[in-house]
Amino acid sequence: MNPTLLRVPAAAAAVLTILAVTPALAQREDQGLQMNCAGDYFKLCAGADPDSPEVERCFTRNRAKLSPQCRAAITAYDRKTGGKPSDD
Repeated sequence: MNPTLLRVPAAAAAVLTILAVTPALAQREDQGLQMNCAGDYFKLCAGADPDSPEVERCFTRNRAKLSPQCRAAITAYDRKTGGKPSDD
């Protein structure tokens, strides 16, 4: 079988997984949060159910460890939705 054909479904599955499990971000359906914080979820909070409040608590606890991209996405989301401002 052509290796390229195997990569397409694998890449699609990876994108769907990222979108499905991004912390409390999946519930918010914000692509900026999903795309910029997926890696942080897997690195820092993967043990928590992605649809649970525990993920948001995990992100809060690990704020200093979040990637700059994720912190910026959270700040932009909070500004857009009137959520609590975050400290960058």
